[in-house]
Amino acid sequence: MGHTFGVPNPAIILISADHADVLEEQFWRYSREYDVRCARTAMDGKHQAIDVLTSGGQVALFVLESRLADMEIYPAIGKIRESVPTARRVVVAHWENFRTDAADLRHGQATGKYDAFLLMPRGVRDEEFHTAIIDLLNDWAATVAVPEVYSVRIVTPQQDVLTLQLRDYLDRVGAPCGVFHPDSDEGREVLGRHTGEPDVWPVVETFNSTVPFVPTSTRDLAVTLYGRPDDIEVDQVVDVVVVGAGPAGLAASVYAASEGLSTVTIESEAIGGQAGTSSMIRNYLGFPRGISGMRLAQRARNQAIRFGTRFFTGWPVIGLEPGRDGAPHVVRTEGGDVHARAVVIATGVTYRRIGIESIDTRTGYGVHYGAAMAASREMEGGDVIVVGGGNSAGQAAIHLSRFARSVTIMVRRPDLSATMSHYLVKEIGFNPRIEVLGSSRIVDGGGEERLEWVDVEDVTNGEVHRKEVRGVFLLLGADPHCEWLPPEIAQDDKGFIKTGRDVPKEAWTDGLPPPDLATTVPGVFAAGDIRAGSMKRVASASGEGASVVSLVHTWLG
Repeated sequence: MGHTFGVPNPAIILISADHADVLEEQFWRYSREYDVRCARTAMDGKHQAIDVLTSGGQVALFVLESRLADMEIYPAIGKIRESVPTARRVVVAHWENFRTDAADLRHGQATGKYDAFLLMPRGVRDEEFHTAIIDLLNDWAATVAVPEVYSVRIVTPQQDVLTLQLRDYLDRVGAPCGVFHPDSDEGREVLGRHTGEPDVWPVVETFNSTVPFVPTSTRDLAVTLYGRPDDIEVDQVVDVVVVGAGPAGLAASVYAASEGLSTVTIESEAIGGQAGTSSMIRNYLGFPRGISGMRLAQRARNQAIRFGTRFFTGWPVIGLEPGRDGAPHVVRTEGGDVHARAVVIATGVTYRRIGIESIDTRTGYGVHYGAAMAASREMEGGDVIVVGGGNSAGQAAIHLSRFARSVTIMVRRPDLSATMSHYLVKEIGFNPRIEVLGSSRIVDGGGEERLEWVDVEDVTNGEVHRKEVRGVFLLLGADPHCEWLPPEIAQDDKGFIKTGRDVPKEAWTDGLPPPDLATTVPGVFAAGDIRAGSMKRVASASGEGASVVSLVHTWLG
């Protein structure tokens, strides 16, 4: 078994009766950093996995041949999933059987029983095959694995709300972090370099900080990692400023910069927005095995930077002053102003608060808004509730099911069919750890130091029952936060920005509405979830972000 820094290398377990030699040869390239094992039967593979776990290791990946010696493939996958739910699962078919087996196995992939169906390599350097394997190992490493090297070390005697916020932020930006008790070896090492006030927590050390420090917010951490953008006031009028770096804002940034427009993008939190918290987006065009929101956002950001976009993160926009008589628009932040000939508002939405004091006061202590990837590992062996019926709720439930003993998706509607994509509904339906509880809502909650129970009401008859829980994840729909916008920009009664034909007729020109993504202020556009009538999907937000650039070009002339 291979080891790195005294920690067992994560295992890859190959299960094949007839072509084990082919798989072993193909996976030799991983043997330096993974403990590659081979089993002839599914039960042997399960026993090897248990052996890895009992010796303190982790299983990253199972690779099963589509035809096994001891059982059919679906029961075998079930046994594997039962033993190590966090591991990724790949089915490979020998080229003689690929076409026949594909028809029988297609349903299993669509319902999430396994992660990829691949043709067994026929020779050396089958990089298409290994790209799929690397993608899955990357996904596992980002969401399950204990990092080998930490970009950030957090020292605290207890996991408070700020610590959870810091961890969640670091997950969203893809920075591996570890949390250590002050009495641990790592904790004492970090505290040995700390020169600040003692017994004030959490103490944080980043890979680029000279001494550990005590942050008061995620912004403090972001400033340490990425620098304080005091020069946000650019020295010229830029062509376009994009407010928000979720899917819509990132797409607008890529296309605007690639078209030669000088582009500045301002994001108040982590690049990726709400979509950046999604553990796995499976229906985004071009990613057949899915992609996490964090990785999608990182790739889009790098793409935009390559074309020349300048990003400023950690500064929420606090005002917009529309330009008049040919003057540029002014986007105001606490870190300075940006003057721009055009503005794209792509600020997205935030999750709605539940409005129950006993629940909200336990935020960070068993109660989490959004997917809260950092908290998912702490749900291991517990029962959790996901409140919400959208795609984000479905993705969160599937991710949590890798750790929690049970996951209950709770919605007020009778079921998920009206609000969630069909592929997610099917995957949830076939996941033995997930239950959907329709026509229900949480009405109360409690516990000693953290949330331990909730009261659930049946909205059809008013009956209430108590349920013990390890955690509640609230993904309750969309609230726009447009308080910073001037009154000249029309909004609907919920606060979403009106564009195109939704704009009040008195703002039309010569009896014609503005273009589809244009607001009531010339030169100011809206794209993505913040726009009234938007689809609230990653792909549609990206499409609007790309489409808005042609309108910006037309406006700029």
